[in-house]
Amino acid sequence: MAAMPVRSPAVDGIARARAITDALFEQVRPEAIYDRPIPERHRMLFYVGHLEAFDWNQVGRAALGLSPVSAELDQLFAFGIDPPPGRLPQDQPADWPSPQQTTAYVAQVRKRLDRLMDGAPEEALHVALEHRLMHAETLTYLLHNLPYQRRRSLAAPVADCAESPPFTMIEIPGGTATLGRKRGDGFGWDNEFEQHTCRVPGFRASKYKITNAQYLEFVKAGGPRPHYWLERHGVWFYRGLHAETPLPPALPVYVSHEQAEAYAHWSGKSLPTEAQFHRCASGEAYPWGNGAPDATRGNFDFHYPDLLPVTATPLGDSPFGVAQLVGNGWEWTSSVFAPFAGFTPNPAYPGYSANFFDGDHYVLKGGSCVTDALLLRRTFRNWFRREYPYAYTTFRVVEN
Repeated sequence: MAAMPVRSPAVDGIARARAITDALFEQVRPEAIYDRPIPERHRMLFYVGHLEAFDWNQVGRAALGLSPVSAELDQLFAFGIDPPPGRLPQDQPADWPSPQQTTAYVAQVRKRLDRLMDGAPEEALHVALEHRLMHAETLTYLLHNLPYQRRRSLAAPVADCAESPPFTMIEIPGGTATLGRKRGDGFGWDNEFEQHTCRVPGFRASKYKITNAQYLEFVKAGGPRPHYWLERHGVWFYRGLHAETPLPPALPVYVSHEQAEAYAHWSGKSLPTEAQFHRCASGEAYPWGNGAPDATRGNFDFHYPDLLPVTATPLGDSPFGVAQLVGNGWEWTSSVFAPFAGFTPNPAYPGYSANFFDGDHYVLKGGSCVTDALLLRRTFRNWFRREYPYAYTTFRVVEN
C-alpha cells in the first residue's frame, strides 16, 4: 500500500491565508467590485480571481503539470500591474468577467487544488502561501483607498495618542551587517540570496520613525502633502483605514520614497541604506533573532490594522535603542532594489524580482501593521517605485 504524502505546514498556512483574504474581499460592497481605488492598480475584481489563478498556475500547472482550469481566466488573472508614471491602465468594467463567473472560477480552482496540495512540492506551496499573504497587505491598502461608503468596514477609531516624542538621534557603532540568506536554509524569494556581509561605518539614526508632527513642519515649509492627509479650513486630518481623525501627532507618517527623501534632504540628513537598517537592528540579526517575532514586539500581523504611536511598542527596540524596526510601517531605504551577488531567478517565477531591477524601485525593510509574521524574517525585502504613495511605507533618517 502506497504511503500517504506527509502534509506540509504550508497547506494549513494556505487555508489560514485564504481566510484572511476572503474576509478582506467581504468588505467590498457588491456595487464596488469593479472600482479601481488606486489608479496604478487593477480593479478590485481582478484580485478576487488573481489569487486563485496564481495558485493554480504555480502549483497546479507549473509544479504538477496539470491542464488549465480555464485557459482564458488562468491567463487573464495571472499578473498584476506596476505601470510607470503616466501610463495608467485603460480597461473598462465590461472587459472583465462577471462577479459570478469569477467566484465560480475561484471555487473550481480551490476544489481541484485541495485534492492535490499534499502531493505538491514544498517550494511551490511556499510561493503560493507567501504570495497570498503579501496580497493581504495589498488588499488592505486598496480597501483603505476605497471610499468608506463603498465597503462594509466597521468604524474603528484611529489610535488615541499623545504628543510626538522629541526628535532623538542614536549613535550606531561601526560593525558588520549580514544581508541575505544561505541557500538551503529554508524558503526564501530569489532576491534574498546570497548571504553576504559588509562593513558599515558608524552613523547616527533617528530613534523613532518620522512622525506626523515632524513631517507637518516640512509641509508648512512647502514640502509635499502625504497621500493619507486631508486639509480642511487650515486643519489637517489623517484618513485612517476605517475613519478620519484630526492629524495624530505621534503616529508615523505614510509617505512615498520621493517624499521621504525630500524630508531627509530638508532636515540635513539621509535615508538609511539597507545595510544601515540591518546594523540598526543589532548588526547580525533583528532584535528578535532570525525567526518571526511575537505580538509584543510590534504592530504587525493584523493585531491592530492601523498605525500606533511610534512609542507604542518598546519591546521591539533594538539593542541600540532604535524603536519599531518591525511593524507599524515598512521603512524606506536609500538602496535601489537590485540583486545580491549570486542572484539566480526562481525558475518557477522568473519575473518575481528580475522585472523590478530597473533602478526605479527602492528597498523597504521591517513590515507594516498588516504584514503577516511569516514575512518578518530578517532577510525579507520589499520594494516599491519611488513615487508610489499608497502603500504602508514610513521612514527614519540617518547622519553619516
